[in-house]
Amino acid sequence: MTETKGILICGEVSGQETAPVTSELLRTGRMLSDKLKAPLNLLLTGQIAGEAGRKAIFQGADKVFIADHPPFSDSAPEVYVNLAETLFRRISPLLVLFGQTDMGRDVAPRLAARLGASVCLDCIQIDIDPDTKNVIHTKPVYGGNAVAVWEAAATFPRIATMRPRSGEAAAADTAREGEIIAFSADADLPAAKVRLLESVSEEIKGIKAEDAKVIVAGGGGIGGKEGFELVDELARLLRGAVGTTRVPSDEGWMPKSFEIGQTGHMVSPDLYIAVGISGAPQHLAGCSGSKVIVAINRDPEAHIFKEADFGIVGDYREALPTLIKFLS
Repeated sequence: MTETKGILICGEVSGQETAPVTSELLRTGRMLSDKLKAPLNLLLTGQIAGEAGRKAIFQGADKVFIADHPPFSDSAPEVYVNLAETLFRRISPLLVLFGQTDMGRDVAPRLAARLGASVCLDCIQIDIDPDTKNVIHTKPVYGGNAVAVWEAAATFPRIATMRPRSGEAAAADTAREGEIIAFSADADLPAAKVRLLESVSEEIKGIKAEDAKVIVAGGGGIGGKEGFELVDELARLLRGAVGTTRVPSDEGWMPKSFEIGQTGHMVSPDLYIAVGISGAPQHLAGCSGSKVIVAINRDPEAHIFKEADFGIVGDYREALPTLIKFLS
């Protein structure tokens, strides 16, 4: 096997903290690095990434490379993939990890193409075979109706993305020590093929879907915008977030940013309450990682009941007020 130097996480920064998915990757990366008896490296970009880097060392990173370039959200993918490629060739990691985020989905395949590497997207678990040292990927398939496990061939390198909330965040150990290294690409950055014209921040009230431990989601069976008032009230009482399927988004009942599924957010809450949702594969692909699914639907033959852990057959207009009254 080619001589390698551990794991590289291509991370993201939120304010002066590592993004939640990066904290989760640090826990997975630390576990894999310990099995390989090799260092855990982290790449962060942005002028204020230094503080996040120091905290990342407490969470398990051995070396944090800080690139003084705009974060991914403010730059073109070509910039980030060039940084990742340059760092890869410098430290030769066995495995490169991204979050299954806008950045990960955009950059990981580009990096794989440049390196001639294998890439596995949307994993919910990554492990190392103790004998062969091959990487083992676990990911949902068939719209979340099954889980597949692959052992990567003994080729080098390998790249993977992990679904947010597929694991716990790394715990902080303030006694840990590590190294923060200023990093820049040796070669000139390529000319960007896209240019950011404008950035509009949408005000999000309450908890973001990706970070929520409880999600109450409404589908086409809600029937209109007014029905989401009950969905929102139940979510508030459970200190959770509101989600939707594609129908409420397309009909304008709820903003597109609330959508969960293949064309929306991928979520893995502890509790997912599906209200008036039929259970189409496109939607289940976005919530199949939920620990517990509760379905409320008046159609006893709805596919959602095959995926749910608990089900209520009935009209949500009767079921939700009962739940709300009980929780109030």
